[in-house]
Amino acid sequence: MAGDASSLLDSLEARREAEKRATQHSFREGVSPHKVRLPADSRPGYLSLTSFQRFAWRLMRGRVRNMEIDQDLEDNLLKAHMRLRPEEYVAVGRTAMFLVGGITVVASLGLAFFLFLMLQMPIFPLLLLPGLVAVLPTVLTYTAFFGIPPLYRGIPGSKAKKRGRIIDRKLTGAMSFISAMASAEVPVDVIFRELSKQEIYGEIREEAEWITRDTELLGVDILTAIRKAAGRSPSTKFQEFLQGVVTTATSGGQLKPYFLMKTEQFEKEDKLEMKKRMESLGLLAESFVTVVVAFPLFLVVIMAIMALISKGSGGFIVTLLYVIVGVMIPLSQFGFIFVMWNQEQEG
Repeated sequence: MAGDASSLLDSLEARREAEKRATQHSFREGVSPHKVRLPADSRPGYLSLTSFQRFAWRLMRGRVRNMEIDQDLEDNLLKAHMRLRPEEYVAVGRTAMFLVGGITVVASLGLAFFLFLMLQMPIFPLLLLPGLVAVLPTVLTYTAFFGIPPLYRGIPGSKAKKRGRIIDRKLTGAMSFISAMASAEVPVDVIFRELSKQEIYGEIREEAEWITRDTELLGVDILTAIRKAAGRSPSTKFQEFLQGVVTTATSGGQLKPYFLMKTEQFEKEDKLEMKKRMESLGLLAESFVTVVVAFPLFLVVIMAIMALISKGSGGFIVTLLYVIVGVMIPLSQFGFIFVMWNQEQEG
């Protein structure tokens, strides 16, 4: 393990010296700008729309091209790494909404004529059925794509929030990698370049890839690239970390102590978050035993006794018992399962 680490650091040091000599040589010789040759696995790909997205863009291009785009939508698309322009996303959302509305109207019209022919129901109420049936799917489609501000930001906001949670979970491990590289006096741009190759860090790897893209392809200096990455990251903790890197570097401070301090801070925060999650799960377990196990059991026993001793309302009590056993207990169990699953996703 130590031999692998030393060989990695030696190769990074040799690469850094080679880049430094090449840069100095280019300044001395006055070399003109030239094409950048990338490794085979780092070749930039070309983005292409799906067939439905191309259809939606052709259909709605004239209507959305000059419209004013919500800045929150553009930011959420960027944070979610959804590789669509805001105009293209609006075109896709509107097309999907119109298609869902049209399909539900046609289906409800067919159902209305079927009921009219088979059951001889009045035609006027049946004609109102298509409009009423089409409203709910259309509203749900609009909510899914565009949300109901400011409570929910649709698909881009949901994906950005999910990416932020994943980044927060992986941040402590990534900080250990960054602090280890910084301890070997590796430059910041090389640290993020190596971080972009570590698939184990998931979404943080993608953030590092964007920083490396800005520096190596677009010619942006490393501090400006980190500042831009902080502005488009969906994780507040990662934003604060990147902003701290820029502040420390521009104020003349040392990055190595800063990385070590942030690693220790994130480890402590993870321990506190784990303790908080365990306490919440313990509280949920106690509530589950009380609400879902003990309370329905006592209620069923009491109502069964009441059904036996009562004379006139025994049938009604038996019906309530069926409702409790068949509806209330399963719903309460599924409710607790959903709460625990949601808590696990957020953790």
